[in-house]
Amino acid sequence: MIILGIDPGIADTGYGIIEINKDGSLKCLDYGSIKTSAKDPLVNRIEELFLELNALIKKYKPGIIGVEELFFNKNVKTALIVGQARGVVLLAAKMSGARLVEFTPLQVKQAVSTYGRANKAQVQRMVKMILNLKEVPRPDDAADALAVAICASNTNNICQKN
Repeated sequence: MIILGIDPGIADTGYGIIEINKDGSLKCLDYGSIKTSAKDPLVNRIEELFLELNALIKKYKPGIIGVEELFFNKNVKTALIVGQARGVVLLAAKMSGARLVEFTPLQVKQAVSTYGRANKAQVQRMVKMILNLKEVPRPDDAADALAVAICASNTNNICQKN
């Protein structure tokens, strides 16, 4: 089972792709960040995000796509723009036919570190350890996306029953 985890954003959308092996262990296949330029019109940035996500989905063919829910932002304009990026992510996931699962930041932290209030560094170290990586994944958005994928892997049995 291949799982794509996504941490949506307009400037940087983190992605992490993992595989659940037959023995239940997790293997990291790829991770990174889809970056868009603030100099480009919003519609171009959204299109770029959509096309890049579709390319990742086509390449890896995930059975599950996990997406982090929007964390409330005090800056309403920023929250609206990130919400638009998240909408693109949800559309790409839906169109792929993969099982879509969504998680709050608290759920992701709980799944990876067993502590829902873990800080970013704690989550990153746990992602490194769980996936047996040589170093903490960079950029931060990619590490967050891998954490979402790990969280989604924990729901795999539930997803297969529904």
